[in-house]
Amino acid sequence: MGRIIAVANQKGGVGKTTTAINLSSCLAAKGKKILAVDMDPQGNMTSGLSVNKDEVEYTVYDLIIGEASIEQVLVKDVFENLDVLPTSIDLSAAEIELIDVDNKEYILRDEVHKIKDNYDFIIIDCPPSLSMLTINAMTTADTVLVPIQCEYYALEGLSQLIRTIDLVKERLNDRLEMEGVVFTMYDARTNLSLQVVENVKDNLNQAIYKTIIPRNIRLAEAPSHGLPINYYDPKSSGAESYMLLADEVIHKGEE
Repeated sequence: MGRIIAVANQKGGVGKTTTAINLSSCLAAKGKKILAVDMDPQGNMTSGLSVNKDEVEYTVYDLIIGEASIEQVLVKDVFENLDVLPTSIDLSAAEIELIDVDNKEYILRDEVHKIKDNYDFIIIDCPPSLSMLTINAMTTADTVLVPIQCEYYALEGLSQLIRTIDLVKERLNDRLEMEGVVFTMYDARTNLSLQVVENVKDNLNQAIYKTIIPRNIRLAEAPSHGLPINYYDPKSSGAESYMLLADEVIHKGEE
């Protein structure tokens, strides 16, 4: 039975999509069967996993508005053990089209549940906003993984996000738990990165992953080649870190 993890942070530029792409790919590289779901209208997870948005017939948008089945949207074996539900900018219009739809918070959940048993993990990349798309991701998910950039304002949006997670748990999905926080864009040369990590640990009674993702030029380059980091440069520090994170995520599920 698939464990469903939503990767969310309403702040942009924190390494959210980078984490969703590379965690999916590294879990797949460890022999797990993975479904990557792109709920961000920017579609960066889709292109970062080498799916051409302009060439797919159906996307998550068609799924959400009921124009396509999940089987029609599914792009299989983009990499070994890794399938993708791709998206495109059309998804940004879904919010408006769903205004009068009953149970609109559960559309993704009801579709994903049809195929969830085919996967070990389902990783959902959420948009950088607390929107109906994010709510759909959270009603589908078992846990929420929050990437936090090692910078001064790291904690600012976090309490709001945790509040949202609590609200969704209370009203829409009583299974939802906080998967944990993962630090991204860590720069060992600056005291600031270290201070942020310590600050978050002191102020947050949330699970924090041991693996810290470094600021790494290869990680930044990989999406433009449509490749996850473990394919683009498997020996880079970015690839090693996401492989370690994948180990932690697998291990956490087994506890």
